[in-house]
Amino acid sequence: MIDMAIDHGVLEHILPASWKTQISAWLAEDTPSFDVGGFVVGDEPRTATLWGKSSGILAGVPFFNEVFTQCGCTVTWHAREGSHIETHQGGGKGKIALATVTGPANGLLEGERVALNILARCSGVASASRRLLVNLRSAGYKGILAGTRKTTPGFRLVEKYGMLIGGADTHRMDLSTMTMLKDNHVWSRGSITDAVKAAKAAGGFSLKVEVEAQSEEEADEAIAAGADIVMLDNFSPAGVKVAARNLKERWAGKKHFLLEVSGGLNEDNAEGYICHDIDILSTSSIHQGVRHVDFSLKINVPEGKGPEEST
Repeated sequence: MIDMAIDHGVLEHILPASWKTQISAWLAEDTPSFDVGGFVVGDEPRTATLWGKSSGILAGVPFFNEVFTQCGCTVTWHAREGSHIETHQGGGKGKIALATVTGPANGLLEGERVALNILARCSGVASASRRLLVNLRSAGYKGILAGTRKTTPGFRLVEKYGMLIGGADTHRMDLSTMTMLKDNHVWSRGSITDAVKAAKAAGGFSLKVEVEAQSEEEADEAIAAGADIVMLDNFSPAGVKVAARNLKERWAGKKHFLLEVSGGLNEDNAEGYICHDIDILSTSSIHQGVRHVDFSLKINVPEGKGPEEST
């Protein structure tokens, strides 16, 4: 069994107080002036069905709901967030009804594309996260799978939320959440030791410090300086296992630290890095360039009175 954040509570409650303003901004971006299409359909009450058209993990429910709340509509879900959408039936490609949206016709169409875009992207991130996590657990990895800060500007909250729904760790949310000292920081400061000391002095006891290490020697220096996490960056699978074992054995009982591996990890090669000395596997492959889950929203019309939803 995989222990995920979604199993411990309602993840909508983790969102910051400001998140609904982002929805308002996205709606304003999509309708900056007149909505002639909305004028055409008017505000007659209508119902619409959200169809899942490709398989994956359903994620982004709070964002979808808020889009339609701001458009004067209500959403009734027929599937649980975090559940797997299965549209393949008997070897063919089908569709599944996931929610019913009720409200004025112009509100349904105003929110349609914004809501679908958010849901498709968030579900794609959740699906990639869950898929890789399942593969790692099946291969015996018991540590943490984490995303990275290589997120889309302006859309980070949704992408990080998708990681959580999929079962991955969000890693640091932003530059203020944790201090990560990469090669540029070290080169600019002069040494790993000086960089860690400065970060600890400014960040205080509550802010963790992570150091990117390109070699076992750099990792030793970072641990000696007091780094909380050491990232073994761009090591080969074999090199990771040797370095991680050496570091854990050499510092056993002397310093507490976590070891992270990153750099080019993806669904095809991540299992090669698994070893009991690695605490965290981090990758951008679960949120950069992932395939979206396909959804559509169709206003319900009496049979024979309107266009049919294609599969």
